[in-house]
Amino acid sequence: MKWKVSCIQMTIAFGQPEANYAKAEEMIRLAAAANACERGNGNSSLDRETGESCASLFLLPELWTTGYDLPRLSVIADPEGDQTIAFLSSLARTYQTTVIGGSYARLTANGIYNSMPFIDRDGRLLGHYDKLHLFGLMNEPSYLKPGSHKGLFQLDGIVSAGVICYDIRFPEWIRAHVLAGAEVLFVAAEWPDVRLEHWRALLIARAIENQCYVIACNRAGIDPDNRFAGHSLIIDPWGEVIAEAGLDEEVLTAIIDLNRVKEARSRIPVFKDRRPDCYTKS
Repeated sequence: MKWKVSCIQMTIAFGQPEANYAKAEEMIRLAAAANACERGNGNSSLDRETGESCASLFLLPELWTTGYDLPRLSVIADPEGDQTIAFLSSLARTYQTTVIGGSYARLTANGIYNSMPFIDRDGRLLGHYDKLHLFGLMNEPSYLKPGSHKGLFQLDGIVSAGVICYDIRFPEWIRAHVLAGAEVLFVAAEWPDVRLEHWRALLIARAIENQCYVIACNRAGIDPDNRFAGHSLIIDPWGEVIAEAGLDEEVLTAIIDLNRVKEARSRIPVFKDRRPDCYTKS
């Protein structure tokens, strides 16, 4: 099975949801039009090398509706996510593409969550993930509530997982998803340029140690306090970077072959050789 995955590495208008909806729609529309030029039967793109069909998928960055305008989230966050989910579901149906909705500020009666929605080609919400690890250096705990559940979902029968930015610094959290069956890890981020090498090294390590695909979408541009790194990445289960964006706004696209996951895991049986009985001993 193959997927054509696209990271929507967009600039984000600080604290301006409507401008960001328009930007996301424009970039997805242009990317979908490019994909349409390569479609075969049905709604799948074609792998130019093999001629095989591959389902398309878009991934957005973290907090793409608002940026890190955290003090104003109580005003600009999306109540229960209704507007954002309706917007992304419409795009999924229009372009017959899966949308991993990066993340957005979801206002609930219990507080505001940094939430990643998973939406299939028919516009159905498959589930969502709330960012578990809040980043103190950007004052997230003062404005956001932490999540408490894994970001697991199924797509075309493939168990996948979504996490957000700071989560990639916690290998035990990523491993928990892979032990639950995940073969593809989607990462949405607003990672700053000053720590670009950490971004690359951590993502490559997560791919290698978990023998999974890592599809990571970072934002581009600046806000009042940060310059962001861009450099969205698509990494195969051997840790090979098969596509990497630059610093500026762009759509990064590559075709991934899910059979590569089983190949890596059979050739080096990391999970078979684990010794979890020893890992908590002093």
